[in-house]
Amino acid sequence: MHVFTLTTDWGSKDHYLAAVKARLLALMPEARLVDITHHIPPFDITQAAFVLKNTLNVFPSGTIHLIGVNTDASIETPHIVAGYRGQFFIGADNGVFSLMFEEKPDLIYEIDIHQDSDYFTFSTRDVFVKAAVHIAEGKPLEELGGKRETLNQKLSFHPVVEKEVIKAKVIYVDRYENVFVNVTQELFRKVVGKKAFQIEFRNSRYKINRISQSYSDVAEGEMLALFSSNAYLEIAMNRGKASSLLGLHQDDPVRIQLL
Repeated sequence: MHVFTLTTDWGSKDHYLAAVKARLLALMPEARLVDITHHIPPFDITQAAFVLKNTLNVFPSGTIHLIGVNTDASIETPHIVAGYRGQFFIGADNGVFSLMFEEKPDLIYEIDIHQDSDYFTFSTRDVFVKAAVHIAEGKPLEELGGKRETLNQKLSFHPVVEKEVIKAKVIYVDRYENVFVNVTQELFRKVVGKKAFQIEFRNSRYKINRISQSYSDVAEGEMLALFSSNAYLEIAMNRGKASSLLGLHQDDPVRIQLL
């Protein structure tokens, strides 16, 4: 029994999600389908990569992931299947894979197969599903298309570490409006250690000078910083909406100043 996951920017209002699931189940009735999310902002491969990067390690070997975000194919951004850490990822090579993977994939094949309709606007249903079932049935990947050596690169912003400051940015806002910053716990420990510090944002209007262990470490409505379960720095409010109340949004700058 094979596990297939779906990550898209479709939402749940329209027919797209049901159509893809129906096509998968028609071809492989015993398939196990897992919805990772269908609420990626339209065409936002950066957020899609963040969500997938933080879930791929919990799926079993052999899982096949379909990425229905910005799926238009071209000579520059072909449809591909990438093998990574024992799993398979199918989508358009628009930079999402390079943002998601921490090292080079084990294999990359360009998908060059006849699609299942005469329309070219629904690649996830008409191409990705067909390729996913091909993989699940154990057929040779070479039958999907030619082998590729590299991925299209989209460079993510890495924190800039200077003598007394880490210059970072917001990379994700979750449903609770918790704000994720591209500073890992490992980097924080390496640079800050036991030194005094303050986390500054909104042109230093807001400052946090300690790391909490849980949201309830502060009073309801107060802001805090902690390391989330994915080891990224998180700015939050206890039972509050940090993003809107603090004015913090994707790509906004955040500074960690040593004192």
